[in-house]
Amino acid sequence: MVRVGKKNASFAQMASMDFRMLLVQLFYRGSVLKFIIDNWMLLCVALVSGLLLVTPVLQGAMDLGLSPTLVVQMMNKERAQLLDVRSLPEYNDEHISGAEHLALVELEAKLSQTMKNKQQPLIMVCASGARAQKAVAVAKKLGYEQVHSLSGGLKSWKEAGLPTQKHALM
Repeated sequence: MVRVGKKNASFAQMASMDFRMLLVQLFYRGSVLKFIIDNWMLLCVALVSGLLLVTPVLQGAMDLGLSPTLVVQMMNKERAQLLDVRSLPEYNDEHISGAEHLALVELEAKLSQTMKNKQQPLIMVCASGARAQKAVAVAKKLGYEQVHSLSGGLKSWKEAGLPTQKHALM
């Protein structure tokens, strides 16, 4: 039994040495480096195509907002509430019909007064989606469970041909 162990150990050592020798020979003779130099265009195309394949996955992970269509569905089926987090002049200029206003700077202090039910779906809206993402983080910190943002903000809402209104708040 001891011999088997020694044979296995020596075989593992030999395999390790063979692999190291193979790597040394490849790099010493320059075959890997020569392959890279000879096929640099092919490697660039492979790298770019790989990045293009991964980009939608990364964007999906970063962009957690909902499309205008999904927002409308949530409003209709789940009675989701829209909360516009832009400044008051922006809101007065144009906003989504039915959206309440609460500026991002006041969100942490006044959200619990505006939205009492923390289980009701809440969708944050801004001009392009960036402030809405910050608002989602604040609302989740305050304990709201179903908080989302409108991907692309009011801009994507209008591009989808959905209704907006102008209304002056004091």
